[in-house]
Amino acid sequence: MPFADWTFWDFIASIVDIAVVWYVIYKLINIIRGTKAVQLLKGIFVILIVKVVSDFFGLRTLSWIMEQVITYGFLAIIIIFQPELRRALEQLGRGKFFSRSANQGDDDPEKAVEAIIKAADYMAKRRIGALISIERETGMNDYIETGIPLNSKISSELLINIFIPNTPLHDGAVILQKNTIAAAACYLPLSESPFISKELGTRHRAALGISEVTDSITVVVSEETGSISLTKNGELHRDLKAEEFRALLTNELVDSAKTKQASSARWNWRGKNNG
Repeated sequence: MPFADWTFWDFIASIVDIAVVWYVIYKLINIIRGTKAVQLLKGIFVILIVKVVSDFFGLRTLSWIMEQVITYGFLAIIIIFQPELRRALEQLGRGKFFSRSANQGDDDPEKAVEAIIKAADYMAKRRIGALISIERETGMNDYIETGIPLNSKISSELLINIFIPNTPLHDGAVILQKNTIAAAACYLPLSESPFISKELGTRHRAALGISEVTDSITVVVSEETGSISLTKNGELHRDLKAEEFRALLTNELVDSAKTKQASSARWNWRGKNNG
């Protein structure tokens, strides 16, 4: 229908239509933002770019391959995103799809680092086993859902109390999100690497496993030896001394956060000046 033939109600209906679609897309992004689906979406975006570039430069073979990937990718997306689709339908059924997202807490990594160090030191001296995973860029909601939700402010006292032996929450991992203890007694994927020492138990394998599929930082306190270890990017740093442990955590959680804030501030400053 030509724009000249549109009535006032046609314009209103179009505006409402666009607004509803954008809001649904916004809520879907919020749902997958805390999951591994974000990385998969980036992969899909790369495939689309390759398809456009191959068409532009006349790369017929590459273009044909990308066309097949896109053609049969719809079914693959349904399979890959099954947990996210299920979560969206569950939220829609509970009436939470159109609700606001809950606040994840104040983002002060220095407080989190101090609480983790204090708790790990206390438990190491008493040989209390612990497994603490700290979410970073890659969302961990899939693993949080396997545990008991807490949504509590992080403190060393609460972390210690969770891992006291023979208590309901001590078995499993604690997952931290933005200075919040999101959940306890969570199940993490075990690493299947053949290079892991046989001396290491389930906690260390779980810490390595989660570091292989996310960019999280995971702290392990050994129940047998009382040693403190840390995993990141599929690497295991064993038997850390107090100074080494503090330096690693500070570098990964505090210094990196300050660097990102400084970079964001520079971009905002440039944007204001350009404007």
